[in-house]
Amino acid sequence: MPVPSELEPMVYVIDDEEMVRDALVRLLRSAGINARGFASATEVLSQEWPSVPMSVVLDMNLKSASGFDVQSQLAQKGVQVPIIFLTGHGSIPMSVRAIKAGAHEFLTKPIDDEELLGAVRRALAQDEANLAERAFNADVLQRAALLTPREMEVFELAVEGRMIKHMAHELGTQEVTVKVHKGRVMSKMQAKTLIDLARMWEVIRRTR
Repeated sequence: MPVPSELEPMVYVIDDEEMVRDALVRLLRSAGINARGFASATEVLSQEWPSVPMSVVLDMNLKSASGFDVQSQLAQKGVQVPIIFLTGHGSIPMSVRAIKAGAHEFLTKPIDDEELLGAVRRALAQDEANLAERAFNADVLQRAALLTPREMEVFELAVEGRMIKHMAHELGTQEVTVKVHKGRVMSKMQAKTLIDLARMWEVIRRTR
């Protein structure tokens, strides 16, 4: 059996039926996936969430709360990981509601082992991509904070495709000055191409 590392992706299983919970944890661990079981939302909400790709396998019908309640509580805590809902008696309206609320997948019991493992692997891959995007966004905003107001103006005009002479005219300055500002923007943002700048500008634009 593969031995998972603490630095590898993690799955939290929330189910108040001990036999089911333990079986799910064993299944995931047998596939080399780190997994921990919790009997209630209260238990899992008190945890420190590691900075690794994660997913939650969540029983829809906990005695203490519905899966939707837990999903909402996780969101309020700022936890943004893919959730795989499990239910013994699902319905189309319930599954639609879960997906609209951001659930990654909605599976009905009894769960096929391979179906669950496939869903978990897809969820972990999705969260890995999400983590990378959030890290990139944070890095971009940190770099952008180093720009002067004029450099930010040049940044915006550059990603709009304006030529140097047009930027100079709009900003009421000399072309050589605009070139200097643009060079500083490229340097401070650590951008190699205009395409890099455009991608970064999208991050900045969403926060304005």
